[in-house]
Amino acid sequence: MIFSLLKLSIWLAGVAVVGYFVMQHFGYDVNWKYYDERKAACQERINQCRNDLIKSGIEGAREKCNFQCVDPQLLLKKK
Repeated sequence: MIFSLLKLSIWLAGVAVVGYFVMQHFGYDVNWKYYDERKAACQERINQCRNDLIKSGIEGAREKCNFQCVDPQLLLKKK
């Protein structure tokens, strides 16, 4: 059991490393600072949604709140 989990984790790490180098070969780079850059904007959006929830209830929050503040397409950028 432990050996199979260790073997699986080694395989996953290997696939991740190979995938990273293949992406670099094709001219893509991972934006490692994306979450740090978007953290303030996401926190502001969450605070606004919390205030809307307090003021207008659940229906108001459903209409005004968009909790999807991370765009996965911006994690990979072309060099």
